[in-house]
Amino acid sequence: MLWVKSFHIIFVVSWFAGLFYLPRIFVNHAMATEPAEIARLKLMERKLYRFVTPIGALAIIFGFWLWFGYGFSGGWLHAKTTLVVLLVGYHFYCGHLVKQFAEDRNTRSHVFYRFFNEVPVLILVAVVILAVVKPF
Repeated sequence: MLWVKSFHIIFVVSWFAGLFYLPRIFVNHAMATEPAEIARLKLMERKLYRFVTPIGALAIIFGFWLWFGYGFSGGWLHAKTTLVVLLVGYHFYCGHLVKQFAEDRNTRSHVFYRFFNEVPVLILVAVVILAVVKPF
């Protein structure tokens, strides 16, 4: 089970890295004015989203494997699972934003994306505290 836990952690770290960087690209894209820069950012967004999506799926698969291997006990685990569901929603919303940027339909400013970029940080802090401290 330690191998499963190791791979879960590796995929979670990689997934979060992508979810930290993708909205940062959105910030730059929302400020971009040069056509060549916009085209480059669209390409970066699309490639990063397509790369990080299967990594997120693997993080969830290994997480379920751990959940079924160790059991369903503890309120902390249910709270953590709720946060993971929110993170999955965030991930798919990022995919929606990638599509909007690709179609030149972004209506939000770089300031919105700067705040949007902090959502996975808050989720990460809560998930780590729940998994390590197991407060309930």
